[in-house]
Amino acid sequence: MNKKLLFGALGFVGATLCVQVASAVCPVCTIAIGAGLEGMRMIGVKDVITGIWAGGLIMSLIGWTANYMRAHGVKNKIWYGLNFLVYVALLASVYFIPRGNPIVRWWENCMWGMDQFFLGSLVGAVTFIIMELWYARIKRNHGGHAQFPFQKVVMPFAGLLVATLVFWVIIRWLPTIGVVIC
Repeated sequence: MNKKLLFGALGFVGATLCVQVASAVCPVCTIAIGAGLEGMRMIGVKDVITGIWAGGLIMSLIGWTANYMRAHGVKNKIWYGLNFLVYVALLASVYFIPRGNPIVRWWENCMWGMDQFFLGSLVGAVTFIIMELWYARIKRNHGGHAQFPFQKVVMPFAGLLVATLVFWVIIRWLPTIGVVIC
């Protein structure tokens, strides 16, 4: 049994050493957002909060794929549009989960007249784009360098975190003072 484990570990290390470095939009935050997304749904976090992180994840994956295509010489804009449509369709596919599922209750909880997950996805996607554009501007103004290590990861993550906190306050405190959010 130990030989199998040793062989598997050596194979994993060998495969890891042979992998090329990713030229991603934000590989660390993409993984962090993806892992946190399912965890939030499982512990009962409101759908608008989950949607914020889903929107950020989708925008990160779109950028990651676009960088990969750019690095491999794809110049046709149709492929970039298709990249966008495929990831947005993947996000929209959550609305096709069977209605009898006791965990997923789409369109039963709204906020400002729209589904909470959809609203959160829009807010997350816009937040992620704004933070990426802000990072690009900062980098351009500092001679092509970030101001601190991992700034490319920290900025989108911090933007999504601030959006999460804003919506948590809205969900938590506005109903206590009589403001109806749906």
